[in-house]
Amino acid sequence: MGRVLLLFVTALLIMGSAGCGGKPTTEVTPTPVPEVAPVLEGKKVLMIIAHRDFRDEEYQKPRQILEARGATVTVASSSLEVARGMLGAEVKLDILLKDVEVEAYDAIVFIGGVGAAEYWDDPTAHAIAREAVERNRILAAICIAPTTLANAGVLKGRRVTAFTSEAKRVEAAGATYTGAAVERDGLLITAHGPDAAAKFGEEIARALGAEG
Repeated sequence: MGRVLLLFVTALLIMGSAGCGGKPTTEVTPTPVPEVAPVLEGKKVLMIIAHRDFRDEEYQKPRQILEARGATVTVASSSLEVARGMLGAEVKLDILLKDVEVEAYDAIVFIGGVGAAEYWDDPTAHAIAREAVERNRILAAICIAPTTLANAGVLKGRRVTAFTSEAKRVEAAGATYTGAAVERDGLLITAHGPDAAAKFGEEIARALGAEG
C-alpha cells in the first residue's frame, strides 16, 4: 500500500510540474487591447463617388471605419445605377449628386479613382464643396479628387496633399502641396491615394469626434 501511495504522489508531482512550466497543449492568444475610438452616433457623412471607376479601397476602408464608430454614411453619384469601382466593387447609390443638401451632413467626402475626374469641372460638385466650406462642414478628398476642390476654388492658402499627378493642379489653385499620406488643415482633410485610405478614414473620424 505504501509503495502504491508513493507512486501516486510522484505521478501527481510530475503532472503538476508539466502544467506549470511546460508548453500548454493549446496556444493562448492574448486579447488585443482595443483602441479608444471617437463615438460618432448621430454623425452623418456624405461620400461622393464616380459612377464608373472610383477607387474601391478609398471608398470601402473609410466607410468601414466611420460606420464601425456609429456614423451614418450616404453615397451620392451622378447616376442611381449601380456604381462600379476600378477593382470590381459594386455600390448601390442612395442619392443623386444634384439632390444633395449639404446642410444635412457633418462631413462631405470626395472619393478618388480615375473616374473621379468626372467631377473636376462639374458645377454641382463645385457648389457642394463651396457650401461645405461656407457651412463649416468637414470637407475631405483623396487621390485625384482634391482637383475637384481646387477647381471649386476652396484650396487657396491651404495645406493639401493628393495623388502626385495632381500636385501642380492644386498648387495652381493656390494650395501648398505637401505630398503627405494624409494632410489635415482645419476642417479640410486630403489624402494621397489608396495606400492612405485607412488613415484617411481615421482622420475623418477624429475630426467628426472633435466636432462633438
